[in-house]
Amino acid sequence: MRWALVKVSLAVTAMVVVAFAVPLGLVIREMARDRAFSNAEREAAAVAPALSITTDRDQLERVVASAGSDDGMSVHIPASGEPADGTAGTGQRAADIGRQRATDEDIAAVREMGRASTTEVDGGSTLLQPVALSSGEIAVVEVYVPESEVTNGVGTAWAVLAAVGAALVVGSVAVADRLGVRMVRPARRLVEGAHQLGEGRLGSRVPVEGPTELRLAAVAFNSMADQVVQLLANERELAADLSHRLRTPLTVLRLNAASLGDGPAAEQTRSAVEQLEREVDTIIRTARDAKPQTAAAGPGAGCDAAEVVRERMGFWSALAEDEGRKWRVAGADRPVRIPVARADLAASLDALLGNVFRHTAEGTAFAVDLHNGEDAVIVLVSDAGAGIPDPEAAMARGRGSGSDGSTGLGLDIVRRMAESTGGDVRIGSSVLGGTEVRIWVQLDGRTAPERRGHRGTVRRRRQPRQAATINRSRSLP
Repeated sequence: MRWALVKVSLAVTAMVVVAFAVPLGLVIREMARDRAFSNAEREAAAVAPALSITTDRDQLERVVASAGSDDGMSVHIPASGEPADGTAGTGQRAADIGRQRATDEDIAAVREMGRASTTEVDGGSTLLQPVALSSGEIAVVEVYVPESEVTNGVGTAWAVLAAVGAALVVGSVAVADRLGVRMVRPARRLVEGAHQLGEGRLGSRVPVEGPTELRLAAVAFNSMADQVVQLLANERELAADLSHRLRTPLTVLRLNAASLGDGPAAEQTRSAVEQLEREVDTIIRTARDAKPQTAAAGPGAGCDAAEVVRERMGFWSALAEDEGRKWRVAGADRPVRIPVARADLAASLDALLGNVFRHTAEGTAFAVDLHNGEDAVIVLVSDAGAGIPDPEAAMARGRGSGSDGSTGLGLDIVRRMAESTGGDVRIGSSVLGGTEVRIWVQLDGRTAPERRGHRGTVRRRRQPRQAATINRSRSLP
C-alpha cells in the first residue's frame, strides 16, 4: 500500500508538472521573443522622425548611431521617383545606411505592403519597418535582432521551472510516503498482533493509532483479546476448582481403600482408585499442556503478586483446615508488582500448593513467603514434610518426563513462568524441615545468562536480611 501511494503520487504530480511547466516554458520563450522585437521596434521608431524631415546621408548616419548600433541598424532610402517594382527612375539616387542583412526582395515587399515585417537571417532575425519620407517615398529601417537576444533569460527561466517541478514531485512523494507509513504501520502492527494471538501469546495488544478505521480495528482487536484472556482465565479457574473438588474425594477413597485390608475386592478397589487418580492426572496434564502463553506485554503489564498470593491462600485454606494443617503467609501485606500475568502466577502457586497437599501427610504445616527486592521478587513455598530426596530428579520431572504418581507438570508450570522473566526455580530444604521451592522472578527484563552473572553479588548482599526474614515468617503457630 505504501509503495502504491508513492507511485500514484509520483505519476499524478509528474503529469501536473508537465501540463503546467511545458506551456509555461513556451510562453516564456514567446515573451522573450516579443521583448526583443519590441526593443527593435522602439529603435526603429527613434529613426522615423528624422527620416520624415531629411534624407541627408550624414545626418541620418548620426541619427542611426545615436539610436542604435551601426552594425545592428540600417536604413534603406529609395531613389526619388523610383517605381514600386524597383526599376530605375528619375530623381534622387537610392541610399543604404548601415549593414544590410535582409534581401532586396524582402525590403521591396515591405515597401509594397506598407507594414512592418520580420525575416530570418544568419545569426538571428531582422525587423523591417517602413517609414514614409517627405517626398512620399517609402524608406525601410532594418533592425537586426540576434538569436542570443531572442533567447535571453529563457534558459534560466526553464531551469527554475524544472527545479520547481522536481521539488513538487519530491515533496509529493515524501508526503505520500509519510501518509503511507501512517496507514501501513498500524496495519502491520494489527497483523503482527493477530499472528501473536494466533500463536497463543494472549498478552499481545495493538496500539490504537493511525486513521479512524484502523483505530477502530485496533480497539476491536484489543477488546477481543481481553475477552479471550478472560474466558481462558475463567476456564482455568474452573479447572482448578474441579481439581480441588476431585482431589478431596479421591483422598477419602484412597484412605478408605487402604483400610479394607487384603482380598480381591480390596485390591480391585485400590486399583480403581489409582486408575481414577491417573485419569484425573491425564486430564490435568492435557489441560495444562494446551494452555497458551498469557504473558502480558508492554510497560506496566503484569500483576500484584501479593494480591494473588492472598487470593490463592484463601482458596487453599479451606482444605488446609479440613486436614488440620497449619499455614502462614508472609510478605503479602504490601503490593508487589511483577512482570507476570495474573493467571500464570496463580497457576504456579496452585501447582506448588497442590504438591504440598498431595505429597505430604495430613496435618503437615506449610508457608508461603514473598520477598520484594530491587531487581527481583522471590516466592518461597515451604512445608514441614519429609522433603525431596533427589531435587534434580524432581526438576527433571518438571521438564515433562513425568513419573508414577506425578504428572510432572506442576514444576514445569512454575519453571516456565519464572524463565519467561529471566528467572529460575530451585528446590532445597526449608527451615520447617521439609521441601522449599524458591521462585526467582526477574524485574529488569534481562535474560537468565545476563542475570546470573550479576545475581551472585546481589544475593550475597541480601542473604543475611532475607534469611532473617524467612526465619521470622516461618514460625508457625
